[in-house]
Amino acid sequence: MSRRKVTYRPSKAGSVMGGVVGCVFVLIGLFVIIPQFSMAGGFALLFGIAWTAIAAIMTVVNFYQGFGKKYMGPEIHIEEDGVSADQSKGTPQQRLEQLQSLYDRRLITQEEYEQKRREILKEL
Repeated sequence: MSRRKVTYRPSKAGSVMGGVVGCVFVLIGLFVIIPQFSMAGGFALLFGIAWTAIAAIMTVVNFYQGFGKKYMGPEIHIEEDGVSADQSKGTPQQRLEQLQSLYDRRLITQEEYEQKRREILKEL
């Protein structure tokens, strides 16, 4: 099996929108949550600070994904079952016809033709 690494990067528009929403949450944290909860003190103040910090991180990550040079995010690993390119191009009959055409046009040698023909016939 061969492995390919595929990365998914959100669109620039989606990242900018996430950054703008993050900015709104930072402002809500600074001007609403922290002042309101600071009067209560203790856990409420910690919640306001945590809210604002998480919103700031969300903002930075989204803007970095939108405008940054390097990729920062999840990677998806795709396992391939090792099917060769020749096997995925059609039925054995189509592949034999292609092979015969290549041989008739003298693009492959007799040995190459026979070897590939045996490979295709083994799959049947």
